[in-house]
Amino acid sequence: MQKRTLGNGNLKVSAIGLGCMGLSFAYGPALEKQQGIAMIRAAVERGVTFFDTAEVYGPFVNEELVGEALAPVRNDVVIATKFGFDIESTNDQRRELNSRPEHIKAVADAALKRLKTDVIDLFYQHRVDPAVPIEDVAGSVKDLIAAGKVRHFGLSEAGAETIRRAHAVQPVTALQSEYSLWEREPEREILPTLEELGIGFVPYSPLGRGFLTGAISATTTFASNDFRNIVPRFSQEARRANQALVDLLGQVAASKNATSAQIALAWLLAQKPWIVPIPGTTKLHRLEENIGAARVELTSADLAELDKALGAIEVQGERYPEHLQRMVGR
Repeated sequence: MQKRTLGNGNLKVSAIGLGCMGLSFAYGPALEKQQGIAMIRAAVERGVTFFDTAEVYGPFVNEELVGEALAPVRNDVVIATKFGFDIESTNDQRRELNSRPEHIKAVADAALKRLKTDVIDLFYQHRVDPAVPIEDVAGSVKDLIAAGKVRHFGLSEAGAETIRRAHAVQPVTALQSEYSLWEREPEREILPTLEELGIGFVPYSPLGRGFLTGAISATTTFASNDFRNIVPRFSQEARRANQALVDLLGQVAASKNATSAQIALAWLLAQKPWIVPIPGTTKLHRLEENIGAARVELTSADLAELDKALGAIEVQGERYPEHLQRMVGR
């Protein structure tokens, strides 16, 4: 698979990464450990070199899974993980933020053990903590970089002003935020800011939490522990309204001899050369389908046609329930 470079920090990764959260957490039953390891190693065999996890996924078990799966090829891959929540504070849905400097450093040390490595390639602040100045957060990661425990600093779901302030203290290599054909808010302020500062962009949920694949309809039911049950954009009414976007993707996919998921990922790759989406999956055929998106070429005419058609579709429903929506864009 072709490589892309994230930010001026010259972090080279595969054009499509693997979001590992869903192997352990959030989207229904987790895979058995050996199945999860097999999935991650299958991605490596197919050219994926960029793997995303976080302490909060599980919590902890996803980092352990990623660490064990990648230990044999550690020097050939890039591992990203995250800090920023107080895991012990409350229940899974209402975790408190915690980006105090001493906490960041403790999380780094614990993550290194779980990941079976001596350095974290990319360490993101998972959500901006309004109780801690972003300069202090950036300074803490700068210390970890100086100590050789972290290579690159990242932010997730941060606003443009926060990105600038953090970048002034410790250069930010990448921002990870939701971006896809049904979540285009980053185009307003975030993408221009990243381009100006030389920061890479890692879109999570690039397939709209599965909706853009065409495999989910208004009548689809989710497992009781599936996060989508509490997401307004996945209400039955919203799914019915948003079907127009899936129908459009299907039309484009048919004309390109591709799948809807591949068009959604190819569209992201075509936006900027420093964008690296991280779709997740628990199924091998979906993994291969997603990786195949890197070979789908959308012409400027294709992109213009898509953009025009998208302009006529208004996506319905917030992307997070209220208590989580408040944590984004700070």
